[in-house]
Amino acid sequence: MVWLFPAEPSRSRRCARLFRIMLAAHYLPSRTVWTTQDIEGAALWSPPGHWNFTNAELARNALGMLASLGRHTGRALRLLSTMDKAHPAEPHWYLGVLGTSPAHQGKGIGSALLQPVLDRCDAEGMPAYLESSKESNIAFYARHGFELRGEITLPGGPTIWPMWRDPRAGR
Repeated sequence: MVWLFPAEPSRSRRCARLFRIMLAAHYLPSRTVWTTQDIEGAALWSPPGHWNFTNAELARNALGMLASLGRHTGRALRLLSTMDKAHPAEPHWYLGVLGTSPAHQGKGIGSALLQPVLDRCDAEGMPAYLESSKESNIAFYARHGFELRGEITLPGGPTIWPMWRDPRAGR
């Protein structure tokens, strides 16, 4: 998000609005959102076959998304296009967002929020996929069984690391 909304006073407001739209339009209807009781962290997953916004979701939320992105809309579209091209075609659970408030990081919240869907993946024999926007998070995801699948270089921007997790047998 720092790359998408470079050092500008409205970054926090824009990000909050964009995440509210994503949450309400895409993740909550799928019932694939996990949070802590006090919203110290959240995991937003998409079930197999539903990892991206549908055309209907985009149409219903276009004005809000444009207002959130503002002059950075072109950059956001290039980001999405680049990520879409690298996204695996085979069915999988997709971790779109995992976050923990800075004051609560390092306390196991992120791991606890991942676990319900990873358990489901294992039980159903379904893989999981994510893109890490921080190289420092690769080791965290690796502890949960995700393996690095290369790099995605954003046009004029940072690198993102795609990660894949095969289901674990016997869990």
